Amino acid sequence: MIKIDNWTSKPDCARLLELLDICALDLLERSTAKSPAWNIEHARSGAESKWNYMDGLMISAYLSLWRWTGKPLFAEFSERFVSEFVTPGGEIATYVPGEKNLDNISPGRNLAALYELTGERKYLRAAERLRAQLDQQPRLKCGSFWHKLIYPCQVWLDGLYMAQPFYMAHDAARGCEKGCRDSFAQFENARLLMKDSDGLYRHGFDESRLMGWADPVTGLSSCVWLRAVGWLLAGLADTLEASPEEFSKERKSLSQMLQELVDAMLPWQTPEGMFLQVINKPGIRGNYPETSGTALYAYAVLKSARLKFLPKRYAASAEKALIGTLERYLKGSELGGICLVAGLGGPKRRDGSEQYYLSEPVVSGEAKGVGAAMLARSELMAYALSTGAV
Repeated sequence: MIKIDNWTSKPDCARLLELLDICALDLLERSTAKSPAWNIEHARSGAESKWNYMDGLMISAYLSLWRWTGKPLFAEFSERFVSEFVTPGGEIATYVPGEKNLDNISPGRNLAALYELTGERKYLRAAERLRAQLDQQPRLKCGSFWHKLIYPCQVWLDGLYMAQPFYMAHDAARGCEKGCRDSFAQFENARLLMKDSDGLYRHGFDESRLMGWADPVTGLSSCVWLRAVGWLLAGLADTLEASPEEFSKERKSLSQMLQELVDAMLPWQTPEGMFLQVINKPGIRGNYPETSGTALYAYAVLKSARLKFLPKRYAASAEKALIGTLERYLKGSELGGICLVAGLGGPKRRDGSEQYYLSEPVVSGEAKGVGAAMLARSELMAYALSTGAV
């Protein structure tokens, strides 16, 4: 049993983690690159499987499990899956650079690990193709990337997770100080533009103020959506991990940003450990504890505590978040309580209201929830090993 600080795991903690492992193995055994069992969005759309962030998240999770368990199955599956997209010349099948979509950058974080695993240079070439997109990515006046070409003048919290860890890791490995400073600056821009007076963050910002969801004065969307904040937390943790130590001032500032956000979230953590879909509105009808955002919180806080970007005391709330989620939503070996998808604007009426976020489908066995929970599970293991808690 794992015990962190003053929060003692419930007696069934080990069994819940075992069931999550079974869930991860079940999805692995039922998935191929052409038909990933966890990608419910694509399955429902009927579209062919493409290079996308949901599959990238799951591969990150499997590589993390491989890293901390040493089981070759996870690495072998990850390499086989990604190889279906990356050609010997480093081209990425189905990836369209001209879309200027930050979501497509996110799977790039796995390419360096696969190169280290296999020695195949095609993964480095593929990473360079993704990095080249960032050189052409449209930006706000302050320098932050647009989320996508089809969402002009907009920053979403999601995009910080999608692009910045890859950006930082890629440029840090090549000694590119300019790129590292740019990545740090984009988080600082979000801090200035998107942070609420209560310390939480709004989902989106529209510099043009033309979108229907944007406040005409601030340009902000109206709600604090859990998974968007979870993406931000995970983006901060992953970018800090990748950042060079010589940027001590910038790392300290990002660590403070992370701690301030966690402090702002803690009052909204439910007694069972989870967070609500609309974090700071527990009284509204239909609000519910949501899996993916809670698991991203658990992952980011455990990683940050392990790497000493957060004080150790925060790890207790993160373990509580993960175990509380599994206790509520893990039925057999299937994890539920996952918001399928949410966004702003686009082809249907996504107005950023509380009612909108509560209207999206809730599903089981989907990548954004299962992948985040697997990452949190790996970090729980890593944290316990690093502190001698097991």
